[in-house]
Amino acid sequence: MSVLLVLPIILPLLAAALAIVASHHRTLQRIVAVGALIAVAVDSAFLLAVVERDGVQSVQMGAWPAPLGITLVVDMFSALMLVISMVTVLSVLIYAIGQPGVDQDQPVFHPVYLVMTAGVALSFTTGDLFNLFVAYEITLAASYVLITLGGRREQIRSGMTYIIINLLASTLFVVGIAWVYAATGTVNMADLAVKIAQLPSGTQTALSMFLLVVFGIKAAIFPLFFWLPDSYPTARMPVTAVFAGLLTKVGVYSIIRTQTLLFPQNRPSTILLVCAGLTMAIGVLGAIAQNDMKRILSFHIVSQIGYMILGLGLFSVAGVAGTVFFIFHQIPVKTALFLATGLVEQSTGSTALSKVGGMIRRTPLVAGLFLLAALSLAGIPPFSGFVGKLGIIQAGFGAGEYAIVGVSLVVSLLTLFSMIKIWNGVFLGTPEDPTLRLASATSEERLSTPVLMRGATVALVGVTLAIALFAGTLFDLSERAAQGLLDPSAYIQQVLG
Repeated sequence: MSVLLVLPIILPLLAAALAIVASHHRTLQRIVAVGALIAVAVDSAFLLAVVERDGVQSVQMGAWPAPLGITLVVDMFSALMLVISMVTVLSVLIYAIGQPGVDQDQPVFHPVYLVMTAGVALSFTTGDLFNLFVAYEITLAASYVLITLGGRREQIRSGMTYIIINLLASTLFVVGIAWVYAATGTVNMADLAVKIAQLPSGTQTALSMFLLVVFGIKAAIFPLFFWLPDSYPTARMPVTAVFAGLLTKVGVYSIIRTQTLLFPQNRPSTILLVCAGLTMAIGVLGAIAQNDMKRILSFHIVSQIGYMILGLGLFSVAGVAGTVFFIFHQIPVKTALFLATGLVEQSTGSTALSKVGGMIRRTPLVAGLFLLAALSLAGIPPFSGFVGKLGIIQAGFGAGEYAIVGVSLVVSLLTLFSMIKIWNGVFLGTPEDPTLRLASATSEERLSTPVLMRGATVALVGVTLAIALFAGTLFDLSERAAQGLLDPSAYIQQVLG
């Protein structure tokens, strides 16, 4: 069992080292990277099966007993996040291999991408706050390279904003860890769950709010989201896609983990619900105001985070279960939307709504892939987004939070409107520029994209459809994850013994 827990971290790091050695042998680099991520995805699936059968699993690194040593622990929530994350990073890697000018021109792409994967895996499996910080820094160090890969002017400008904001968040995180340790004498999260409960109520509230701000920056919740819409669209499309699907979700995971495990007596329900409503509303309004596919989808990253925070803010099994399912669905759906956008850009050289039109006739496969993911994002039945939103909305009605439920329903309609805006502009419409319109009219031949790019997008959209098909089973697992989050006694017992 200890091997299953360690492999998602160790394998990508070992593969990254091999990829550096093989930097002049691109085919070998690709084989190493893809092979490692396939192995990690399979390992994560086995780990989920073990957790489903036997409950929470943990390992004490170096045989140092908790809370002294480094603890890796996986419960149902982290196992679900690990599985869908590894499937997503594998799909994006295959897409990147197929896209001209990504890994072909950048020998550092594969090692850095694998290091980022190891950081994400450690974020989901670590059992103490300090190693969560280490996981963040591993992920961010790799992301700093990825977001500026290629060195275009706009990338450097936006990348600097991304770097500065995340360095600030990391600094605040270190300060928060110091305060937690000063108050309790430990950073092991299971141990903290016991010791923080013994602190004065005011101290618990201060620590809870401080960590919420730290992770809120990384999750891009209102009012801490301003850095995201400008930073993500400038990167290479595979990088933007994996950032959109994964990195903010790591921040949301951290909020859920710390607020449910460490502060069960001081749950900031009202603050979270207000932040959720504003995050949903500001994000979707920002999306509607844009006229570029990448910027519209970047604002939707923010908007959809609001649904996750809404489910958490209810602090009920139904609400948290809806959030867990919603995150599980959002990771592949959001990534698939960006991959489909990358196919449009690869075909036409642009993602501006005014410069692209008639794509449904020229690339019907891309149009179909985008439509399926867009309908899921908007929450149209029977797609997976409908199941996640329905679970959260039902929980909101059950808790009597009618105002925030109303906001979420309006935001869903506006999300659908923005997807229709993209569909009409890119896939049905014609370019606004007469020259571009003429060129489009005289070149109705089918546009082609590299087979690996199309194959990876098809696979990830297929994952979103599979989530909808097996929604009942996955929602049952999400309910079990929610029960474990709201009653963490099994988690604490497994770690501390």
